[in-house]
Amino acid sequence: MATLRLSPATPRPNFTTSASTKAASTTRAQISSSLRLPKLTISRSVRRRRRTPGASGAVMVDPAASSYANALADLAKSNGSLEATMADLEKVEKVFGEPSAQSFFANPTISPEKKALVISEIAESSELRPHTANFLNILVDMKRMDIIKEIIKEFEISYNKMTGTEVAVVSSVVKLDSQHLEQIAKSVQRLTGAKHVRIKTVIDPSLVAGFTIRYGSSGSKLIDMSVRKQLNEIAAQLDFSQITLA
Repeated sequence: MATLRLSPATPRPNFTTSASTKAASTTRAQISSSLRLPKLTISRSVRRRRRTPGASGAVMVDPAASSYANALADLAKSNGSLEATMADLEKVEKVFGEPSAQSFFANPTISPEKKALVISEIAESSELRPHTANFLNILVDMKRMDIIKEIIKEFEISYNKMTGTEVAVVSSVVKLDSQHLEQIAKSVQRLTGAKHVRIKTVIDPSLVAGFTIRYGSSGSKLIDMSVRKQLNEIAAQLDFSQITLA
């Protein structure tokens, strides 16, 4: 039976260094020791590898991103929290979709202590699991928050392989209801034979009406049920080259 899970909304933390934030500044030693996970180790001997996202060409994958993601995936699998960790990273991805978040952690003039405070704020407001919050602290320590988005993508790949999950990206003009999304999930499951299907939704007004579904390796397969496609097909069948306007 197809499973359907949509990404939840995520509260936005404040990335400004206000007076209250400065007053609350603490050292890393004051971060709860319960967040430390000695088993989370990062291998530095990972080969750079290529991945081909459909027709868009080969993309270089940062070996550090793959290494961090695999370490987190192995940890999550060992403690039975793969699903929960994936949900956490979806929240983190939304937070770091904000340019202010990226610029804050990329700013070398902001102390590691202040960055640690913001990580604590993100963890609390997004209700992240302790090991996920600790993972973000490790990235701050290692000065690798710049590759957080790549890490999340690599983790999702590992998660999908470990759980037999197929990801389908559904684009539509308006938000589809849960019943329609469940039907789409079941259809993708029949097509792919996957154990589970995760639906990601995208609003795309250019479709005019209807929807499209992308699935398969790097979204290489497309089901186009949009009005835009029908209009393009009609236009392709008509020849207006001989018509001139006065």
